[in-house]
Amino acid sequence: MQLAVLYADDRFAVVDKPAGLMVHDSKLARGETDFAADRLREQFGKPVFLIHRLDRATSGCLLLAFDREAASALGRALMAGEVEKDYLAVCRGWPEESFIVDHPLDGGPGKPEKKPALTRFQRLATGELALPSAGFETSRYALLRCGPETGRFRQIRRHLKHASHHMIGDTSHGDGRHNRQFRMLGVHRMLLHAVRLSFPHPAGGGRMEATAPLDAEFRRAFALFGWDESLR
Repeated sequence: MQLAVLYADDRFAVVDKPAGLMVHDSKLARGETDFAADRLREQFGKPVFLIHRLDRATSGCLLLAFDREAASALGRALMAGEVEKDYLAVCRGWPEESFIVDHPLDGGPGKPEKKPALTRFQRLATGELALPSAGFETSRYALLRCGPETGRFRQIRRHLKHASHHMIGDTSHGDGRHNRQFRMLGVHRMLLHAVRLSFPHPAGGGRMEATAPLDAEFRRAFALFGWDESLR
C-alpha cells in the first residue's frame, strides 16, 4: 500500500503515484475511500501538504511538503513557473515533431470560467499497429513529451483532444475505438505519466530533480512499438 519514494528529506518528498489512485477526496471521488494523501500521512507518520495534483488515471511524480513553511515556498515556486513538469503520453496519429496548444480551458465541473492554458509538445517516437483505421490498413500512434505551462483541469488530455491527437486510454476525452484496441493488447490504463519534476529546494539548497520509472502497462505499450525506455 506504500507509495514508492523517489526523494525525501525532512522538509519534502517526491513520490511515485500509481495510475488509478486518487490524490485526495473531491467531488470526483464518487464514493472512493482510498486516497494518496491518506496513504502518505500514514506512510511518513506526519502531516503532508500536497503541492500539486495528478489525475486519478495519471502516474508519476507527486510533490509534497511536511511543514507549512516548505509548502509555502514550494507553492510560490509553482505559481512563479519555477517548477518544471514533464509528462509522457501516447496519442493517436503522427503529430508534428513539436507543437504548441494555446487554448483556454474551464476549471472542470462547476467552474465554467475559461482561463489561458498552454502546453508544449515534442514528438519522441512514432509507431504503427496492424489494425485498420479510418480507411487505412494500419493505425498510427506517437509518443509525446508534454510540458504544461499552466495547470488547468485535465489540461494535457483536453489539449490533445483539441489537436485531434487523442490520448490513448483516456475514457473522458479520448477515442473509444483506439482505447479498445489497446485494451485488447493488454494495456488497460491511460497512457499519461509524470516522468520528471524539477524545482528549487524550499530551503534554498539548489535545484532538485526527480524522475519516475514507467509501470508495467506503460512498458507494455512501449514494447508494442519497439520503443526504447531511454526515450523518456
